[in-house]
Amino acid sequence: MRNKNSKNIKGITLIEILIGIVVSSIMMGAMYATYSAVNSTYSQVTDRAKISQSGRDVLGMLVRDVRMAGFKYFNDNVRTTNEHIPILITKSGSSGKCCDQMDIVYGDVSINSSTNPITYNYLRYKITYSGKASTLLNKSTGKPIDAYAVYKSKKLWNSSSSSWEVPSGNERFYNDIKVVDYVLDLEFVPIDEKGLKITPPPTATNANKDKIYKIKIVDIILTTRSSKPYFRTNITQTIYSLADSSRNISKADKYLRDSVVVSAHTRNLGIE
Repeated sequence: MRNKNSKNIKGITLIEILIGIVVSSIMMGAMYATYSAVNSTYSQVTDRAKISQSGRDVLGMLVRDVRMAGFKYFNDNVRTTNEHIPILITKSGSSGKCCDQMDIVYGDVSINSSTNPITYNYLRYKITYSGKASTLLNKSTGKPIDAYAVYKSKKLWNSSSSSWEVPSGNERFYNDIKVVDYVLDLEFVPIDEKGLKITPPPTATNANKDKIYKIKIVDIILTTRSSKPYFRTNITQTIYSLADSSRNISKADKYLRDSVVVSAHTRNLGIE
């Protein structure tokens, strides 16, 4: 028997279902677009923070080492030679080439309290920061990326052989260890007590050899770039050198560049 109320039963028509699907698709598309925009912005912010933080970490390490330059313990008896210049800066030599090199020398002491009287063995350390072409490969070309890496080494002075060495089995000393990659330039600029740049940086034999112990500040600039393309289109960016306009870096590509500048005070130089 036919239900008398069958005419009053209401349902959803095909057209209404299609309209619902279309509206839902539009809403999901809008939500995805919003998510993509927020995620892209977040990625850019984190990428910028990463390259800035990596540069700051390295410069923090450099500042601590520069502050040690020239330090000696009282009664230090290590014979000083031209190999013991507290801060020796070697410029990159040509424009567009990374990086400046800096050698930092300072003293230490090993105390043997088991002897009577107590004996003291005075030591010399040399820390070196230098740049080399990066060994990382560009995935699209299979060739090394257009960037450099900064390496650090720490060596001990051997008075017997009058040379710097890395003692076998001693983890306190090491040859080149990579401290940061994706580097475009690393520049060191020595400053005297009057706030003037010392050009060229003093060595044991050049015209500024009398200023070896007059370096009061070392200005340092480290320029790095992002590991992945940052911008959607090529952007021209110029990074300026601290002391040599020929070292200004100007390129048009999709990578983000960041420079961090610090002034490291040489608190132990000039104290003789």
